[in-house]
Amino acid sequence: MKVGLFIPCYIDQFYPKVGIATLQLLEKLGVDVDYPQNQTCCGQPMANSGYEHLTKGTNELFINNFSGYDYIVSPSGSCALHIKDHLHSDKQHAAGETIRKRIYELTEFLTDVLHVKELKANFPYRVGLHQSCHGQRGLKISQMTELTAEPFSKPGTLLSMVNGIQMVNLSRNDECCGFGGTFCVTEEAVSVKMGKDRVADHIQHDAEYITAADMSCLMHMEGILKRGKSPVKVIHIAEILNAE
Repeated sequence: MKVGLFIPCYIDQFYPKVGIATLQLLEKLGVDVDYPQNQTCCGQPMANSGYEHLTKGTNELFINNFSGYDYIVSPSGSCALHIKDHLHSDKQHAAGETIRKRIYELTEFLTDVLHVKELKANFPYRVGLHQSCHGQRGLKISQMTELTAEPFSKPGTLLSMVNGIQMVNLSRNDECCGFGGTFCVTEEAVSVKMGKDRVADHIQHDAEYITAADMSCLMHMEGILKRGKSPVKVIHIAEILNAE
């Protein structure tokens, strides 16, 4: 198994420790990981803003960088979903279609491909899990609570394998944090109110950390926490699963 590691641009620029933790975690689990050096943004911000026609260059570059791997893994549900649903190329149609079938968000890769049953990780803190919308409703890595169906959470299952962790029960398990990519720019006030509500749920249940499979959501909530001078911290799930 040869895996291409896709690290989204905002993680590369602002949270490089998340990319490092993802790499280390995969290698601990025996995965042969490669990091294409020329990778850049996947084009999601442009597409979300209505400028999908400007993503042709990023699409071609992504295909050039990640063709030939058995799997592509990313610590971002939103970026993984964008590639899975929207990557296309007139020049390299077949290659693009293949990549769309081979890309996985980190927790779904660990659960569905590697079938991880135990982890040697330690994280003795109270943690609230934020179920990011792209992962939950797009990639379906956790069940939506409005459905009358058996609940499940791939991130939650992996976190339950971590020694010492105490998962807190939230009042609204799958409420949106309000980030939404460019939504937080075009609808700033609504985004902030949603973020404050999401953060308050974790604080009210005495969480010491908020975790998620999307660093973009955590970045949004981190800003709200810092402005409120809250001691609660954010941490990507890869960092917890890789903690020793």
